[in-house]
Amino acid sequence: RDRNGEIIVDNYPTYVLFGIGAEIVDINKNFSVISHTTGIDTSILSNNYKTYYRNRFLPTRLAKDLTISQLSRLEESKNELTGIIYKQYPERIFNPRIRASHVLGYLKEINQDMISTISSKNDYQFGDLIGWSGLERQYESLLRGKKGVSYFQVDAFGREAGNVEGHDNSLPQPGQDIYTTLDINLQELLESEFRGKKGAGIVSNPKTGGILSYVSSPDYAPDLFTGLISRNDWKSIITDPDKPLLNRVSNGTYPPGSIYKMVVAFELLEKNFVSTDWEILCTGSYEFYDRTFRCWNQFGHGKVNIEKAIIQSCDVFFYQAIQNVNLDELKIRSKQFLHGIRTNIDLPTEMKGRVPDRQFMNNLYGRWGWSKGALLNISIGQGELLVTPLQMAAYINLLATQGSTFPLHLVQQNKELIEAPMVSKRSWRLIGEYMEKSISNTKGTGRQSDPIIRGLTIAGKTGTAENPHGEPHAWFLGFGEKNGEMISVVIMIENGGGGGSVAAPLAKKVFKQYFDPNLTNLVSQ
Repeated sequence: RDRNGEIIVDNYPTYVLFGIGAEIVDINKNFSVISHTTGIDTSILSNNYKTYYRNRFLPTRLAKDLTISQLSRLEESKNELTGIIYKQYPERIFNPRIRASHVLGYLKEINQDMISTISSKNDYQFGDLIGWSGLERQYESLLRGKKGVSYFQVDAFGREAGNVEGHDNSLPQPGQDIYTTLDINLQELLESEFRGKKGAGIVSNPKTGGILSYVSSPDYAPDLFTGLISRNDWKSIITDPDKPLLNRVSNGTYPPGSIYKMVVAFELLEKNFVSTDWEILCTGSYEFYDRTFRCWNQFGHGKVNIEKAIIQSCDVFFYQAIQNVNLDELKIRSKQFLHGIRTNIDLPTEMKGRVPDRQFMNNLYGRWGWSKGALLNISIGQGELLVTPLQMAAYINLLATQGSTFPLHLVQQNKELIEAPMVSKRSWRLIGEYMEKSISNTKGTGRQSDPIIRGLTIAGKTGTAENPHGEPHAWFLGFGEKNGEMISVVIMIENGGGGGSVAAPLAKKVFKQYFDPNLTNLVSQ
């Protein structure tokens, strides 16, 4: 369920066909009758029987997801089908409004190769379903429930011959419901906005760490994995060049571009490398020894201090200011702001990203194979620096709360606050003001993220991250607050272009939906 109790995933009954080897007289004849009455190919029946066979007294699965029509025809032929039975099992059904496939994950059927890798293998049998990704995997022990057990004796012919003394039968126990932090309305909006794009979007509550929307695009239809997925469907997914199975939120790594500049600004202010009055002249480029480092604004920004450098995202300011910074110390500061650190969200897998230090650069290029020019690239979020969109969600929550936020989560909240960065109240205040002006100032790069709702304050930063494989990635991260209520938004669009022109307008729709849904509905009509 979502945070308001709306069902996201439920179960519905499905019928599974079994064969009991000890009772089957002519297996080939049975398969032929089943195929004739249901339309299921005999090769599928035969293959499943071989795959799931354990012994001749236990039911072996032959087919699943039988329709009522198929069952009716089987009933008409039951006299010819000795040893063939069917049972009802629950199967996942999904809310049609959203997919949330990378959050929910999917179930997978256990085969002989998998059974040895499962820690609690005694609880599973061939053909059982097990959570394989997403929340299905993370909370498998809660969602699964427990099987019932019936004990009975059989004679040499496999016929029941009474109960087993000292063993009591037990009824099956249903799995537990889990309540997520997702907001189905925001999830629906963000999925719609990302349709046809590659990228990631996260909306969360900075005060609690609860994730309201989690979108990795492209995604896949979650009901594709209910029942047996066809080989053609599976092949089309794993060979798709857009990689729909890749969870771009937690496992995609990208250069952050200018959204990293707040980390650098904190280091500059805290170490007194710059004052708020210190200015440089941006002419559109900067000469560093025999190299030219260009600003995104080829015409230049003129005189720039640290405030203007954040508001207008001047690269030349950071090229010059970073030269006093030690790369190893910048890594320490970056990790304080959760770069290069897993968020430990309640999902099975997550990439760590990468924050380079001198040792890393020496290992990569050799001791004399790189220069301080690498530091200039890192200062604007380029070069060897890589982050996940999920890390950026944790990062913006730190900025939104001035270091007083909880870990990101989808179900279970960690009650311990994230360790706050060691920075002064003055630096928190200044960076917060600069980020707010990046939205409200007419020359701010993030101005297109503001839905202009009375009482709503937006603060944020855009990023345009150069990409050697194509167009730059478009970033926006920011937070909005109205009447004490707050959300944060992270948008990353692969090869999207400019963060201010592409990612920021998408964030604007999220802020509008959350803080003034009535206005959003009027506009859409």
